[in-house]
Amino acid sequence: MIYAIIAILALGFLLYIVITGQPAFGAQPKGKRLARMKKSLHYKNNQFQNLSYTPSVAEGHSMPEVMYDFFFKKKDPYLKPHKNVPAIHTDLKAIPKDQDVFIWLGHSSYYIQTDGVSFLIDPVLSAYGSPFKYFNKAFAGADVFKPEDIPALDYLVITHDHYDHLDYPTVKAIRERVGKVILPLGVGAHLERWGYSESQIIEEEWGDKADLKNGIIIIYTPARHFSGRKISRNRTLWTSYVLETPTKKIFLGGDSGYDTHFKMIGEQYGPFDYAIIENGQYNEAWKYIHALPEDVIQASLDVNARNIIPVHSSKFALALHPWNEPLKKVTSLGKAKNLHVLTPMIGEPVDLNKRDQVFSDWWEDDY
Repeated sequence: MIYAIIAILALGFLLYIVITGQPAFGAQPKGKRLARMKKSLHYKNNQFQNLSYTPSVAEGHSMPEVMYDFFFKKKDPYLKPHKNVPAIHTDLKAIPKDQDVFIWLGHSSYYIQTDGVSFLIDPVLSAYGSPFKYFNKAFAGADVFKPEDIPALDYLVITHDHYDHLDYPTVKAIRERVGKVILPLGVGAHLERWGYSESQIIEEEWGDKADLKNGIIIIYTPARHFSGRKISRNRTLWTSYVLETPTKKIFLGGDSGYDTHFKMIGEQYGPFDYAIIENGQYNEAWKYIHALPEDVIQASLDVNARNIIPVHSSKFALALHPWNEPLKKVTSLGKAKNLHVLTPMIGEPVDLNKRDQVFSDWWEDDY
């Protein structure tokens, strides 16, 4: 009996090694990259740490309960939309270089062009937000943008290495059209395995900044989250960014639970013309790593944003709430606080130089 158990365990371990050795799982930092990580003030006990203590599961909840609810609890009938998510397939390659725009590509993927410079943030443009082609499929209609739609880019920007933010098929497919890649400490190991050169990569940590084209500066700022593409967590850093251009300030929030870092960022770098903040795939059980809608509103107030663009919804079902609940809640809460919440459809351009833009409540139909 003992030999059978050992054989099963050995087979399971071998299977894990084979599966996670596939390119989509990336690479572990090593050599000079790992040595640099170990010098970080945020790296302790062989992993990166949040500014505040951040349990995976909030008080009053447990991981077995979370797993049971996810796999066995009766799902909300509107967990996924009943018909195609409305979207506009804007031709990104045809946008004039002097036009300042934001275009949401679904979930946390978006394209920004400002001051003559282009940025693509956390692109997940394959059909699945996972390493496997049978899990976490995009909603119908929400997947209108493909890797081939992406124009030549000045900068590819990555906030952290989770599959719904760093998509191997997309990043691999657009490699020849990417100038530089901006990402947090450790994540460069994945990109180098996928064919990106060391000279393409700008890889820093919280508090660092990089001088970009046309007088633009990007600053690495904290987020409250975690990382990992395999079983081990937090071997690479996660981040938010402050994008300062000659004409505007934009906060790129990244995945984050609520914490004091939003106030710090607002005081040090605000006010912001735009704050792009993750709103969706939340649950009370993991509120420390994914902001609840009321936290999104408070974070927007903390960073002192004139305009808020909520993302991280409407493409994948990674939590148990109705697919359109994040937009319903954040717009309602925003109105109560007199905040200007912008809610474009996927692919609908936002003119970054136009004030008081208004978008339809496109998620309110019977979906």
